[in-house]
Amino acid sequence: MLQDHVTPRQVVIVGGGFAGLFAARAFRNSPVAVTLVDRCAHHVFQPLLYQCASGILSEGQIARPLRAVLRRHDNVRCLLAEATGVDVPGRVVHAERPDGVPVTVPYDDLIVAAGVRQSYFGHDAFARYAPGMKTLDDALDIRRRIYGAFELAEASEDPEEQRHWLTFALVGAGPTGVELAGQIREIATRTLEREFSAIDSGRARVLLFEGGDAALGSFGTELAERAERTLRRIGVELHLKTVVTDVDATGLDVRGHDGATERISAGTVLWTAGVQAPALADALAKATGAEQDRAGRIVVDPYLTIPGHPEIRVVGDMMSLDKLPGLAEVAMQSGWYAARQIRHSVERRTKAPRPFRYRDLGSAAYITRGRAVVKAGPLQVSGFLGWLIWLFIHIAFLTGFRSRIGAVLTWLVAFSSGTRRERAHLSRRTDGQSDAGGEPGDGAKSDSVRNDGSEKGGSQKDDATSDGSTGSGVRPDAAGRPGPAGQS
Repeated sequence: MLQDHVTPRQVVIVGGGFAGLFAARAFRNSPVAVTLVDRCAHHVFQPLLYQCASGILSEGQIARPLRAVLRRHDNVRCLLAEATGVDVPGRVVHAERPDGVPVTVPYDDLIVAAGVRQSYFGHDAFARYAPGMKTLDDALDIRRRIYGAFELAEASEDPEEQRHWLTFALVGAGPTGVELAGQIREIATRTLEREFSAIDSGRARVLLFEGGDAALGSFGTELAERAERTLRRIGVELHLKTVVTDVDATGLDVRGHDGATERISAGTVLWTAGVQAPALADALAKATGAEQDRAGRIVVDPYLTIPGHPEIRVVGDMMSLDKLPGLAEVAMQSGWYAARQIRHSVERRTKAPRPFRYRDLGSAAYITRGRAVVKAGPLQVSGFLGWLIWLFIHIAFLTGFRSRIGAVLTWLVAFSSGTRRERAHLSRRTDGQSDAGGEPGDGAKSDSVRNDGSEKGGSQKDDATSDGSTGSGVRPDAAGRPGPAGQS
């Protein structure tokens, strides 16, 4: 007697970041067939990208192949491709493989967890000279720029040129900006101390520009003030209520709270402010009639579905719901929730589903060795205790046992001696110009499938600008439209 063969329900997940990964995990042993579409084929622990960029951790310690992470999920298939659009009536995801070959992936249920990309508030030309940090490529490019700047300063005999290369400007004082600024000062004063003969690396200037009135503003006034004191103590020059109006190969123009514009000569400019939804969000909104917020994210209902399309769920950074921040916890919880709702439907559970409810587990930001800030509900911790909590959070959320052990051992060496073993970088042009190796800042280009990262993961990151940065960089006007360079 032949057994009946029933085709399992087809679930497609777009994006292998926190939201996509947690959604895929929730389908383990479920009677569904899952296809996870991601253009990178690996999961990146985005909260520690800055440690990869600064040479503490290697790429392998913060990223793992999705196939390895999901190897015990027999019903999950990983597809290396970039989602480009959705045929809503036909229930098909259109994607493109790395070799340019188009592919179509049919679905019964779709979970879109494509994350966000860097936003330059309408001034995309800035990306050429001021890269953001959303991908491994971005982190390695920033590593090259940081260490390359010290080498170029050492190679120069002109004091003015040396000062130029030893000036680092960061736009946006959210968690990413604060963490990178602290790391560059540590590199200058500890890692590279006494390595050069022509320059004093400790004289490197780190300028942190923030359009708002506080660094780490999303952490509250008290923690923001503590963070600012720590930043100034380690030598970071903090410029609040200052808006960037232009960026080029030799530096940037900024306008202070008094309205005066100043030219800053800087060998390295890094962009740590603002995010926007990828091109896939626009395509999905056009196909479904979904509403988008000012950053282009898809507005969803309390069940994380697009109104009128219960088969399509948008989660993580790409969703807009109740002004939830771009945190890894939001991505994890929303991805898990969306998958569980589909699973309950397949298993024909009769209990009415509950709306998505985010449980705030807190945020944390590393400032410098032995100093961090942590906020969890009414709990506000800084200093050494905050740093210990930060360590515990990141060890707990790192994907994979080997990643945790490797990170802990590396941190022991780095924090005790100042040694950074991951300083190797490609020898490419460090002046923001294009090179045979590629275009600096291309991580800021439109990406349809992006690690959901939600910024900052499991522990930290970002608010409405996805970086905790409420007013950094070039500001859009009241209607959300970017103004021309030189205007806010």
